[in-house]
Amino acid sequence: MAEVRISVRHLVEFVKKSGSIDSRMSEPDRAVLGTKIHKKLQKEAGEGYESEVPLAFECEEKGIQFCIHGRADGIVDGELIDEIKTTHVATVDFEGEGAEVHWAQAILYGYFYAVQEGKESIRIQLTYFHLEEEAISRFERTMTLAEMAQFFKEIIEEFAEFAKLMHDFRAVRKETIQHIEFPYPAYRKGQRELSIAVYRTITAEEKLFCEAPTGIGKTISTLFPAIKAIGEDKTEKIFYLTAKTATRQVAEDAVQELRRQKLRLKSTTITAKDKICFLTERRCNPEDCEFARGYFDRINLALFDLLKHEDLLSREVIEAYARKHTVCPFELSLDAALFSDLIICDYNYVFDPTVYLRRFFADAKGRYTFLIDEAHNLVDRAKEMYSAALSKRQVLDVLRQVPKEDRKLHRALDQLNKQMLQIGKEVEPETGELVQKEALKTFNEKVYAFNEIAQEWLGKHTPTNTHQAVLELFFEARSYGKIAEFYDEHYQTLVEAKKDTQIKQLCLDPSKLLAERMALGTGSILFSATFSPLAYYTKLLGGEADTSRLSFPSPFRMEHLQVLTLSYIDTRFKGRASSYASIAEALFEMVEAKRGNYLFFFPSYAYMEEVYRRFSDAHPDLETRIQEANMPEEARTEFVDAFQEGREVVGFAILGGVFSEGVDLKGARLIGTAIVSVGLAQPNRALDLVKDYFDEREAASGFRYAYQIPGMNKVLQAAGRVIRGEQDRGIVLLIDQRFNEPRYVSEFPRHWQNWKSVSSPKVLKQELARFWNFAYTLEDDFFGRGAGGKR
Repeated sequence: MAEVRISVRHLVEFVKKSGSIDSRMSEPDRAVLGTKIHKKLQKEAGEGYESEVPLAFECEEKGIQFCIHGRADGIVDGELIDEIKTTHVATVDFEGEGAEVHWAQAILYGYFYAVQEGKESIRIQLTYFHLEEEAISRFERTMTLAEMAQFFKEIIEEFAEFAKLMHDFRAVRKETIQHIEFPYPAYRKGQRELSIAVYRTITAEEKLFCEAPTGIGKTISTLFPAIKAIGEDKTEKIFYLTAKTATRQVAEDAVQELRRQKLRLKSTTITAKDKICFLTERRCNPEDCEFARGYFDRINLALFDLLKHEDLLSREVIEAYARKHTVCPFELSLDAALFSDLIICDYNYVFDPTVYLRRFFADAKGRYTFLIDEAHNLVDRAKEMYSAALSKRQVLDVLRQVPKEDRKLHRALDQLNKQMLQIGKEVEPETGELVQKEALKTFNEKVYAFNEIAQEWLGKHTPTNTHQAVLELFFEARSYGKIAEFYDEHYQTLVEAKKDTQIKQLCLDPSKLLAERMALGTGSILFSATFSPLAYYTKLLGGEADTSRLSFPSPFRMEHLQVLTLSYIDTRFKGRASSYASIAEALFEMVEAKRGNYLFFFPSYAYMEEVYRRFSDAHPDLETRIQEANMPEEARTEFVDAFQEGREVVGFAILGGVFSEGVDLKGARLIGTAIVSVGLAQPNRALDLVKDYFDEREAASGFRYAYQIPGMNKVLQAAGRVIRGEQDRGIVLLIDQRFNEPRYVSEFPRHWQNWKSVSSPKVLKQELARFWNFAYTLEDDFFGRGAGGKR
């Protein structure tokens, strides 16, 4: 017989929760605050009050054995069950007797305790602690055992409909997983070894860091063994975490490939709230959004319909069912994820301390497997997630909008503003900066005080422009306060007082925090095509000295790609103005040696536009495209779609931007890239602090960690756009004298062993002709044109 374990709280919230979504009333810190209030009230209750009493109840319904468990907040003299709730909402909003979902939780505890102790009736009490007034309201009922049994029966019968649907599905899922095979006739080089390593990592509940170059097929090589592990009860749920929409689509495609073998698997893709929202301007409240209004009254019917009829819950599927049942598509995807085997989503839903999926990770560790794709992106993303800043200008703007009649809020803002003004006076006059390793404790206390008062104020005021301004500052301050809780030796404080005073808590090394997040699951596989040096990424992404690491060679023939470094062009900032013409000439020689589709990458828009102007003016017959700042999604799609076989398109793009990663242009859709500069970020104070941090810990490694490796990763990603399949041929030009220096050559991947240094335009022309002539001798009909290089 199948067994389902579920907490009392999750059970009653699933069945009894009602009403609307309203972000204006959201209280994300309720769990932490609620715990403090619970302990305070329990301590004050005196003798005869037994707190945090574990209770459990087992029953059978629809052929499923249920185990419902939880902890009663308090039991008084064995006669009264006490359920404590904290709220910013006035008790009159509960119609004078408390919320139905809260009563349901208390009644279930009462029923379980009455059965356990053989009681025919019991008193049940709801205790509300009203945060704004620090007042207590209590409501009490007496219920017989028969009444509680009937109440429980109705709840468990409704939930059992879902439980049976999912139980029956899981039985089919397990059988289909046992029969699926690797979806391709043969494994590529390294693919089988990677699949085995992933499976072993999951079963051993460990971590694996893996560099798997383009062509191995890392998505299916990680998903296939993870799905097999689900079928063998080695893991319960897979989170496929990505940084970009394109890689989420690849994961969906891999699942679709396995579904051709009749695989049954529930897969949910979570799309960002702003992208999937049906409104022109997102307003998550019942007054402005019909999909938020009454959401919890309709969600169970929508979920049952969705889960009964669909397995692959893509964005399009989620949107269709959300419209059908008039529910918020984003919240529907989150609720569907609870019943899914595979969740495809952005990194932040696991790692970001303010937006992570609390429904999975707030209570305890789960039997989850994290597949972290393109994990090189996680270093910078994690530093951003675990850093925070507050602006004095924003605080002052809100202070000016809040009337003095709102005394508590106005005073909290005024104190916050004055504290920031005082800190601004302490910066170095020459630099306008203040750097320290210690947290700003006094300032942080003002932030916490503002957060508490603002949360109370927001709960009782209707939306206005002032309300919106306070809300936005509250979110910023809440994030700042959350990051302050993590502050340790991996952080530094940076105060910048120039046009505005900004106080920043900078995470210089996210490894400890990432390790803690990954510990919420049982196994993590971090992989990327550009994950070198592995020791660097293992250190910064939460690995240990003994964490397993694998690095696979490229499955493609080395001679299919020619890497040329141009030693005669200096792209350092001081010499850039004199490099424009030389670069434009080199790029034209590249195109002229073999007409086709090319992408050229630059470190900045200004640099790109200067070279583009010279290139396009000199060669107006060539079809060119150029990346624009803040390109909308439609324009980005149009840019990529221009690169088709049989065309001759020359694209100019930004190194490290949207077109240098995640763009899959196979075959003759792209036959060459040129990369201008070694990808170093513009020097800034935050990166210099990272440099100093690692210089202190590992002698002379700071520049490499802060600037060199991240820059080279951009270069490797851009270069990786060229060879995407076994038959592809292509050229990569590295345009910067520094590419010939040993410290950069040492970062070249193994499949670049045949790289060549080019000392002049004449030598460049010769090397380009030599490669393309050689490429034709390998396989003339790849390009569908005769030898000779040009059309």
